[in-house]
Formats: sequence, structure tokens, C-alpha cells
Amino acid sequence: MKNFLVILLIVISLSSCSEYQKVLKSEDVAVKFAKGTELYEAGKYNKANRLFEQIVPQYRGKPQAEKLMFMHSNAFYMMGDYYLAAYRFEQFESAYPKSEKAEEALFLSAKSYYELSPVYSKEQKETREALDKLQLFINKYPESEYISNVNEMVKELDYKLEKKAFEIAKQYDRISDYEASIKSFDNFLLEFPGTSFREEAMFYRLDAAYKLAINSTERKKAARVINAVMLYTSFKKSFPNSEHIKEVDAMIAELETIS
Repeated sequence: MKNFLVILLIVISLSSCSEYQKVLKSEDVAVKFAKGTELYEAGKYNKANRLFEQIVPQYRGKPQAEKLMFMHSNAFYMMGDYYLAAYRFEQFESAYPKSEKAEEALFLSAKSYYELSPVYSKEQKETREALDKLQLFINKYPESEYISNVNEMVKELDYKLEKKAFEIAKQYDRISDYEASIKSFDNFLLEFPGTSFREEAMFYRLDAAYKLAINSTERKKAARVINAVMLYTSFKKSFPNSEHIKEVDAMIAELETIS
């Protein structure tokens, strides 16, 4: 009985494959549309999209085109092909701005860009592009049911950019390029005034200023000590209970002995 069931499943599978190949080679676009829809609804997105790709041009301007284009776009998304999904969803929303699916299409397009965003340590071109697309969605659909999801994505992408900029500035401190470190942390704090890295950024900026001062030539030392003291005052005012307080107090005590 078990062997019979196995054979039966193989026969059914072969029959199904044979049927699909016949539809794939067929000249009947209606048959391809129907089979593609069936496969799409069954979650077989790759097979469905092979059929959709063949018939999209023939359905332009026809009543079924809207449904076809959305399924075609969403199939790419479900397959994880976010580049094509983003592009196709944008096309859909532009072609059918009054569609009941237009809002969802623009959301999924923006989310596709979000999915393309790499880890923070890599180049962040896609992250910035995703933020632009998400902001476009917010501007167009401020009352959307997707807004909470969009805001979460924006928050995550913003954090990624902050982390990238913070680590770059920190790296200058690690390689003892203290002037570049101070400048980078200055820029970081201006670009991300509400950053969760604010305390650490101000600490490392002060640390770089301190190291730059104590390692300076006599001609430059006085001005650099003054700058470090200013950064110390700013840090202590902003974070009086910081875990770094003892360390920064020790820095200022040493600077006072050489000023």
C-alpha cells in the first residue's frame, strides 16, 4: 500500500509538471493567466511569475491588467527578489494610483528597499534610498494602517546610519588620528542630535581632544588644552552621572597640570 501511494504521488507530480509545461508553451494568454493565478494563490510564486512574465505585455490596457500586475509584483516580493519587487510595485502604483491596492503597493515597494538595506558596516546607499522611499510613503499616506510598520523601519534604518557614522568616528580615535576623530564626532553630533550614542560620542570626542592635547607640541598645546577643557565641561554638564565621570575627571586633572 505504501509503495502504491509513493507511485501515485510520483504520477501526480509528473502529470502536474507536464501540464505546467504545456501551459508554458501555450499561445493562449487566458490559459496562462488562469494557471498563473492558480499557482500564485497556491504560493508557487516562481512558476506563477514565469507565466506572468510571458503575458504582461498582452494585458496592458485590459481590465485584468491591474490584478495581473499586482500578482506579478508581489510574486517577486514573496520570492525575495526585492530589487524587482520594488521596481514593479512602483510601476503598479504609478499606473493605478486609484486602485484599492495602490497604497499597499507603495508600502511594499518601500519595504522592498528596506529589505535591501545592508548591515551597518557596509556602504549605506541602499539604506538612504530606503529612508527616502519610506518618507515618500509617509507623505502620501500619513493616515495609513501601515504607518506604525513604516515608522519602525525608519527607526531601524536611522539607527543603522547612526551606528555607521559613530563607528567611523570611533575608528579615527583607535588609529590615533585625534583631529579627524574630533571633527567626525562633531559632525556626528550635528547630524544626529537625538542619537542614543550621544554620551559615548561626547566621551570619545573628549578622549581624542585630551590625547591630542597631551601629545601636542608646546606651540599648539595651550589651545588644545583649552578645547579639551571646554569639551569636558560640556560632557559633565550633559552627563553628570556618566559611568565615565572618574575617567574624564582624571583627564582634566592631568590637563590642569600642563596648562
